[in-house]
Amino acid sequence: MTIPIGGSTGCDHEHSAAVDEAAAWLSQTPPQAIGKPVIPALRQRFGLTPLEACEAVREANLRRARAI
Repeated sequence: MTIPIGGSTGCDHEHSAAVDEAAAWLSQTPPQAIGKPVIPALRQRFGLTPLEACEAVREANLRRARAI
């Protein structure tokens, strides 16, 4: 038996170009310019699914942490 990439979930955590673009925008944009709530804002601006928007937030947070 082989386990799919990402463990038993089958997720491989590869991002689409839209997720990467949203993460880059989110990590470089001042919070007051993003709008609240952020998930619907990302979905509307970049055409993401709810899961993709969450992935973009996660990736943006990682990028911010690496920049420190």
